[in-house]
Amino acid sequence: MKFRQALLGRSAAAAILVAGLASSSAALAESVVVQGNHRVDSETISSYFVGNDPNEAVKKLYETGYFSDVKLTRAGGKLVVHVVENSQQINHVVFVGNSKVKAEDLTKEVRLQSGGAFSESAAQADVQRISDVYRRAGRSGAQVSFHTVPVPNGTVDVVYDIQEGDKTGVKEIRFIGNQAFSTSKLVGMMETTEMNYLSWFKSSDVYDPDRIAKDAEIIRRYYLKNGYADFHVTGVDATYDPSQGGYVITISVEEGLPYTVSSAVVESRLRGVNAALLEGDLRIHAGDVYNGDLVDKTVEAMTRDVGKQGYAFTTIRPRGDKNPATHTIDLAFVAEDGPRVYIERINIHGNTATRDYVIRREFDIGEGDAYNKVLIDKAEKRLNALGFFKKVKIANEQGSSSDRVIIDVDVEEQSTGSFSVSGGYSTTEGFLAEVSISQSNFMGRGEYVRTAISVGQYAKGIELNYTEPFFLDQRLAAGFDVYSKMSQASNWQYYNNWVTGGTLRLGVPVTDEITFAPRYTGYFSRMTIPNTSSRPYNDCGDLGLYNAGNNYVAGAYPDQYSCLSNGEASLALKQAAGNWVTSMVGYTLSYTDLDNLRDPHNGITANLKQDFAGLGGDSQFIRTTGDLRYYHELYFDNVVGMARVQGGNITGWGNQPLRIVDNFNLGSSLVRGFAPGGIGPRDITNAQWFSTAGNALGGTSYYGGSLEVQSPIWGIPKDIGLKLAVFADAGTLFGYKGGTNFVTYAGYPAGTSCAAAGSKIGSVNGVVQPVTQAGCIQVGGDTTALRSSVGVGLIWASPMGPIRFNYAFATSKNQWDVLQQFSFSGGTTF
Repeated sequence: MKFRQALLGRSAAAAILVAGLASSSAALAESVVVQGNHRVDSETISSYFVGNDPNEAVKKLYETGYFSDVKLTRAGGKLVVHVVENSQQINHVVFVGNSKVKAEDLTKEVRLQSGGAFSESAAQADVQRISDVYRRAGRSGAQVSFHTVPVPNGTVDVVYDIQEGDKTGVKEIRFIGNQAFSTSKLVGMMETTEMNYLSWFKSSDVYDPDRIAKDAEIIRRYYLKNGYADFHVTGVDATYDPSQGGYVITISVEEGLPYTVSSAVVESRLRGVNAALLEGDLRIHAGDVYNGDLVDKTVEAMTRDVGKQGYAFTTIRPRGDKNPATHTIDLAFVAEDGPRVYIERINIHGNTATRDYVIRREFDIGEGDAYNKVLIDKAEKRLNALGFFKKVKIANEQGSSSDRVIIDVDVEEQSTGSFSVSGGYSTTEGFLAEVSISQSNFMGRGEYVRTAISVGQYAKGIELNYTEPFFLDQRLAAGFDVYSKMSQASNWQYYNNWVTGGTLRLGVPVTDEITFAPRYTGYFSRMTIPNTSSRPYNDCGDLGLYNAGNNYVAGAYPDQYSCLSNGEASLALKQAAGNWVTSMVGYTLSYTDLDNLRDPHNGITANLKQDFAGLGGDSQFIRTTGDLRYYHELYFDNVVGMARVQGGNITGWGNQPLRIVDNFNLGSSLVRGFAPGGIGPRDITNAQWFSTAGNALGGTSYYGGSLEVQSPIWGIPKDIGLKLAVFADAGTLFGYKGGTNFVTYAGYPAGTSCAAAGSKIGSVNGVVQPVTQAGCIQVGGDTTALRSSVGVGLIWASPMGPIRFNYAFATSKNQWDVLQQFSFSGGTTF
């Protein structure tokens, strides 16, 4: 009965096939006679021979594991199938000696299962399957055997004995035929890496034929992108070298010469399709270096456009006429009729967690639509980019007729959830720790969910994020963020700030490179000035209550004198303390064509952000910021240059003045070598006479630029992820719009001028000098003059998170700026 149930699907399929066969096939089905069977139905065995080659049917019967012998004879025009059934039934299948590969993973690979019939040939085949699993896991030396253990109830336990052996990875990667790019350059682009002293930690050095094939395609795309239109990989050889204890991978290539585009035109062979209207989709033009990626993007864009015009069967065919003498290529994109083939069905296999519709929605075409290979390839790229699957493969097969095609999508799921405990340190936030749980494919629906709790030396908070990538069944990313964060006073900030709120957001793709993301944000904030022994930032009281014109004599009022020198908060901060509600709408317009989002070598990324506060609440301002970064690979292997410009402005409107906490407070994020909040306007009222930095007041405008060169460190494997950076920064923050007269807050009648409030005079070291003006502040550092610095950095893309060290020297500064030569930021996940 177990076998009959196991083969029920096959029998049903055979029955459907029988119904569609000719009468001769039906006669053949009646002529099959089965002999020797006791547990397996004759009808089930006969179904294997209906419409099939007899030898193939015998092979499939052996593969079931239920037969030790199958022979065919003919008698009187009948096909006689003599079978000998395996007499032993399996009680349990057991794996012994496995530690590097889980038993549940091996169970999925073997054919013998509990309750089935034992077959020695099937067990031997399972031994090979287990060996293949270990080979893919980088342990080609694993030894696998099996034996059976009789059980009193007449069944047997099948035991697979495994000696895993040592890891056998990739010891060396060689290239033959490369001249334009060095071997180290090409190896650096590959996902496969060579074994080194980090091999105990990584798995990228395991020999995997599929990954090697993917690496060969990455290299081919790179050459085509850089003008080598004749490039092709001529061979990939993987040889196990016992003396080295690993594989030697040899990749042979033929580069050819780089080409320049001499012309790029559009040709239409379709009535009603105007070639001129498609010229706007050209991504490559005369004078450009030939770029295979831009050719593909042009084909995709034109395919979408002609499809929208109702020409579903149109094919965009790129044609390149090369001139080897001049190394130029004439490009033509030809729009012509393609075969009238429809998609009969899209079959999806292997998705044990991800729901079918999550995969189907990545296709721009569906069942019943005209077949278009360009759109199918695009869907495959999208599915691979989701991060839900280890691998995605799309193949075609003939449908029920010559004009029908079946699309088979095979996926292999991978883990999409994570639990992480992370910690780190930064000069602005001090020591910090975070616990987070995230799932990028929540309940198999493709939704992203994350919750995190963080506790730090100067900050703590909780956050919840949710994103639906296909809102309203459209390619719109909708989501929300809810958070509550507390930042405490420190050497860089003389106040506590508690913010609780949330954001509703939407991501609208305009093109493959451009995204428009509107949002609404509302939050409640509470600002307080601490007054403790460790942070005595509010212990002076109302200094302005002294009579105007009175002299301050050292020693007469020691408490007031000392409170000014221990970091007293500015009157501007004290007046801004309290509760505020902010309600604002905004958007981000972003562009990116980076070749790699995590480790860019070429391309541009830019964003423009604007927020409009004043839809209710207490804040009223318009804030605009922009950031553009350009990456370009230099002439040396894996050396990347980066140029960055950034700027911003915030302007108040209506009756509410700008709050200090809404201003830009910048330091090392604008010019490295300066402390957090170390650039721009400051309250220098007391800083003139005491060894204090004074309070950063922030500014309403800033701009700056950076030049940086990043390079791997010679002699250190790329797996370690270390890079050296040299940089130069320049920028400025200015435009304090807040008040300087706070005499009313200090206790004077409204309308009292700073001059009328007078000054306090103190004797310090026998010298009479002003200490502070009653109720008024002085602002220093509010200038458009550029601050600049040069420095070096060490970047570590560690397995436990990104870490960066910077050491910078200021080459120009304002007298009130605060420097900080060393800065560090980083985190870990374990």
